[in-house]
Amino acid sequence: MKRTYLLISCAFVLFSSQAQTSKKMPVPMTGRKITVYTTADKTDLRLSKSADISFQEFKQPLETEPSVFIDPTTTFQTIVGIGGAITDAAAETFAKLPKETQQELLKAYYDPTNGIGYSLARTNMNSCDFSSDTYTYVADNDKELKTFNLAHDQQYKIPLLKQAFAAANNKLSLFISPWSPPAWMKDNNDMLHGGKLKNDYKQSWANYYVKFIKALESQGIPVWGLTVQNETMAKQKWESCIYTAEDERDFIKQYLGPTLQKNGLGSKKLMAWDHNRDLMYQRAAVILKDPAAAKYVWGIAFHWYETWTGSGMLFDNVKRVKEAFPDKNVLFTEGCIERFSLDRINDWSLGEKYGRSMVNDFNNGNAGFTDWNILLDEKGGPNHVGNFCFAPIHADTKTGKLMYTNEYYYIGHFSKFIKPGAKRIVCSFTRDNLLSTAFINPDGKIAVVVMNPSDKEIAYHLCMNGYGAAATSLPHSISTIIIE
Repeated sequence: MKRTYLLISCAFVLFSSQAQTSKKMPVPMTGRKITVYTTADKTDLRLSKSADISFQEFKQPLETEPSVFIDPTTTFQTIVGIGGAITDAAAETFAKLPKETQQELLKAYYDPTNGIGYSLARTNMNSCDFSSDTYTYVADNDKELKTFNLAHDQQYKIPLLKQAFAAANNKLSLFISPWSPPAWMKDNNDMLHGGKLKNDYKQSWANYYVKFIKALESQGIPVWGLTVQNETMAKQKWESCIYTAEDERDFIKQYLGPTLQKNGLGSKKLMAWDHNRDLMYQRAAVILKDPAAAKYVWGIAFHWYETWTGSGMLFDNVKRVKEAFPDKNVLFTEGCIERFSLDRINDWSLGEKYGRSMVNDFNNGNAGFTDWNILLDEKGGPNHVGNFCFAPIHADTKTGKLMYTNEYYYIGHFSKFIKPGAKRIVCSFTRDNLLSTAFINPDGKIAVVVMNPSDKEIAYHLCMNGYGAAATSLPHSISTIIIE
């Protein structure tokens, strides 16, 4: 069989049952249209159409022959979306750009045809490290929240949120996350450096979420969901607040859950934890084994930063939560490469971390992916505590030009082709340097992602239902195969 240079190879082509009708004869496997899109290091391929391939009858592969096996008859979690965070830093950087560059950015992220079709977004409630200052929406000691207003966000963040929704044809699911309550609500009297929410202010803080959600929606910005607290066990030099598992459980069941319900917001997707994979099972078990708390919780949110502590990426913990609580969701809500350096803007390893994380998390039950800042400046900020990081796209605010890292393309191999409502299907690979995952979209098209992080080309078979295609995966590449 003819070998093709693409990064992914075969798949399978069956329309889903929704896509077939009794009046149509199924298209033979050998007649299915299969298109491959590839991004590869040391080439010009960037989400580029690289090949059209077709299935052939295929015999049992030998164990010495690398293979990827697809089975669309078994489905798993439903995907809610893929996207990134619209923070103060992203919005402030965006505002410094010429109009044509702003439009380039919006199209790059939110246009499903000419961009990568982001469908999920996150934004901060009160300030976070990626803000130029520390702020809240109320005056000090205003327990009744009578002074609550979004004047701070009207300058940068709300205009960008509105433009993002418009660019995505309003097909954008937005969730909110707080980094800290106001300082006067906390036992350390400081929005930074951890601290805990005082008992006397728990109801007031629960009311704060309602105020924020309703204020955004009054601006024409619908809110899909929320997390209880960003990084609930991190004492940071920036905005942070500590909740033990028991603290978070009790706050959900006694305050936040009932308050959302009482104010007509019970349908919002409430997520707990919002921190790393390392402790996510312990947190999920404490909260979700309590029926009074679990009834309010849509899922467990998680990040990837345990990598930097030397504990590895701990993908199995995602699987453990999903297996133990199959009626709940797990959702990746933040990740980025830290310690920004302009010298590394073209470092290929940036995107490969994303690809490895996304393949493994999806294969372990993850329902979606939210990157951190969608845009940062040429210094990796702005950031009021010097925590400069990478984003998929950086702006040179002096020249008004955008700089695309390969993170953008690696994420795009998922976000452009895997739509909200898609279901993951079986994808089994026989080599650890042939990372792959697969999905069937609501329209019946199948998307298979294959990543090769090694220095060598890998010849392999992509197999399904007695049919297969032979291909060669380029070194340091990622491909998406679409089967129609």
